[in-house]
Amino acid sequence: MKQILFTIFLLSLVSASRGQKTASPPKEVNPYAATDALALQLPDSMSGSTSQIATYIMANFPTDSEKVRAIFIWVVSNLQYDIDNMFAINFYEKKEEKIAKALKTRKGICENYAAIFSDVCLKSGLNAYVVTGYTKQNGVADYIPHAWCAGQVNGAWFLFDPTWGSGYAYNGKFVKKINNAYYKVVPERLIRSHMPFDPMWQFLNYPVSNQEFYEDRVLENKSKPYFSYTDSIAAYEKLDEVDKYRATARRVEANGIKNSLLYNELEFLKREIESSKVDFYNSAVADFNDGVNNFNDFINYQNKQFKPIKPDADIQAMFDAAYNKITSAKNKLNQIADPGPTISAMISSFHRSIDDVMPHMQEQKEWLSKYFSKGKLGRATMFTKYTWMGVPLN
Repeated sequence: MKQILFTIFLLSLVSASRGQKTASPPKEVNPYAATDALALQLPDSMSGSTSQIATYIMANFPTDSEKVRAIFIWVVSNLQYDIDNMFAINFYEKKEEKIAKALKTRKGICENYAAIFSDVCLKSGLNAYVVTGYTKQNGVADYIPHAWCAGQVNGAWFLFDPTWGSGYAYNGKFVKKINNAYYKVVPERLIRSHMPFDPMWQFLNYPVSNQEFYEDRVLENKSKPYFSYTDSIAAYEKLDEVDKYRATARRVEANGIKNSLLYNELEFLKREIESSKVDFYNSAVADFNDGVNNFNDFINYQNKQFKPIKPDADIQAMFDAAYNKITSAKNKLNQIADPGPTISAMISSFHRSIDDVMPHMQEQKEWLSKYFSKGKLGRATMFTKYTWMGVPLN
């Protein structure tokens, strides 16, 4: 009897399981649904420039979190990846040209996606940068460069890859599929696949070297020296363009030149630094020439005894224009670091020209100060030297 009952119980269980329906996996809920819907209502008439897009974003999304999401979803939804030109990357093309071309055709590659995303962020009041580097796919480091973005949201830095977030290439075609895995990514996760040329943009306190990236050793290693990327970025943002190149070149080189992409980036930075030296020199020459012309104008006016009459403030401004230009030329020369033998010789010669002019300017500066301290009669006597038996009386 026990055996019969046991068998019947088993049969009942089998029957019950056959009658159950297999549960469907829960449908993925989009936590950004409301923001996305409003962002995608942006009128075509406002999509011709990043300024127009930013105007819509600012008007409809009050918080930084809503803004950055709206910008991301609009970019990934409205641009089509340009498979035919996927290798035609030119990081050195002007940002404005990258943006205008992509918004007009609604097609682009990584640098176009990144340029539009970061520019709309900036114009919407969010701090953002385009990050350049290379990636790893299926465990293999790619041989073409890539561009993605960094954005600061409520004081914290996140990473965004609007290109990879918009879809993927399959059999030579682009498949549009929004992928939120590349939206607001924490640095510790994106470093598994994305390596910036400049390690500062890893946003890690213990940056990963290029060698470690190749070897998949990207976990935090506290045995390394601590790196405060927040302090470094704050200092970086205060630098002029040339010093930014210098600082970036030092970090790129220190992190290891592992491939041709890194080598090309470092060479580009060095060329920009050298080019900036010539630009600074030429700018100093232009300031010097302007200063000399302004000084000659002042002397000519002084020789006419300041006639026609001008207010004292205008006369002072006339002299200051000359003095400030000469001073600017000297300061620019002093900012040219490690100029090399050719530029060094040019700078030395230029300094001699400045040194010839400055005593005359100083003399006129003192004369003008004395002139302004006198009354009408006293001023008149400063233009003519009266003598008694050949001895100056004034």
